[in-house]
Amino acid sequence: MSGTQEQGQVQSALFPTYARYPISLVKGEGSYVWDQEGRKYLDFTSGIAVNGLGHAPKQVKEKLVAQLDELWHVSNIYQIPNQEKAAQLLTANSCADAVFFCNSGAEANEAAIKLARRYHQKVLGNGRYEVITFTQSFHGRTLATLTATGQDKVKDGYLPLPEGFKHVPMHDTEALEAAIGEHTCAIMLELVQAEGGIVPVEPSFVQHIVKLCKEHNLLLIIDEVQTGIGRTGKLFAYEHYGIEPDIFTLAKALGSGFPVGAMLGKAYLRDAFTAGSHASTFGGTPIAMAAVIATLETIVNGSLPERAAEMGDYLMQQLQEKLEGNSYVSGIRGKGLIIGIECIEPVAAIISEAQQKGLLTVSAGPNVVRLLPNLLVTREEIDSAVGILNELLTAKAAVKQ
Repeated sequence: MSGTQEQGQVQSALFPTYARYPISLVKGEGSYVWDQEGRKYLDFTSGIAVNGLGHAPKQVKEKLVAQLDELWHVSNIYQIPNQEKAAQLLTANSCADAVFFCNSGAEANEAAIKLARRYHQKVLGNGRYEVITFTQSFHGRTLATLTATGQDKVKDGYLPLPEGFKHVPMHDTEALEAAIGEHTCAIMLELVQAEGGIVPVEPSFVQHIVKLCKEHNLLLIIDEVQTGIGRTGKLFAYEHYGIEPDIFTLAKALGSGFPVGAMLGKAYLRDAFTAGSHASTFGGTPIAMAAVIATLETIVNGSLPERAAEMGDYLMQQLQEKLEGNSYVSGIRGKGLIIGIECIEPVAAIISEAQQKGLLTVSAGPNVVRLLPNLLVTREEIDSAVGILNELLTAKAAVKQ
């Protein structure tokens, strides 16, 4: 008999790895989702930056349905034409020359770390393997990527961790310079630390990182898993900084909800990833590539990054106007449509209260409410979300006075 009985209730057959909210979502369309009871919610999480085109976008659905009638899976031992098409779309619209497809952001970051090491060891022949990342960063849940992550909470209980990672405080140039050693092969960072509290990196610090990479022959890896595909008001966040990373990674919004990740790199890195050096059984399947192609064509042809910049400016303006002088709010920051409202106390209660009023948000660390509306969000939807948040945060401020 499967499952166990506890005080008359059947225990879940799932491992309890998620602290789930008591909401069962069963339907989504555009900026809205509905639960089992038929209650409607305005979704400002977008599946945590996954549903960039909103829920069930028609353009992606049509391509997926057509592909389901043709071919689901073969293997990467054969040519997959749409994999090449998707890669061409990505390289034509970025600084990259080559793409490796996988299934998630963690896998994309794992591939980036492997590529950086292999380039130094097999192409340059210098044996380097160490990657420098930053405190409060988040790069994934595999053993390598959680070790790369600059947050201790994700590492609890997983010792021993792999060698080859150092963490330094963001914006600390002296600590960064001191961390570079004979084994350093790359510096890896998010240009907006998402899980770390919605912290955009200062342009001057990014330029200093680029300078150090050139001086020490290091690869620059940009983790665009959450910021890529239009979220920040550019197709890729690195475009805001006028730089070209050697490697960058994508996932989340790349497939509009279909699981897919990608690691992109410069042409000179091809010699490091030769046949047999890395692989993924489900990476780049015909179904996944249909979702990627439809997503990219819709976002690029529709100038949706530019729209995200405009709507992000409007959302930021409305938040600043409504929350000006609110003693419960200690800061509002972000870029494009990834915005954080930092509060003086943990925000778990605010997120729960917002749900009761029909608005879905998510935290970014204990004290930050994270807003991630889809790229097609309307001004009316923004006004509605800001109205709910203003009501809740005003009430919190009144209690504290």
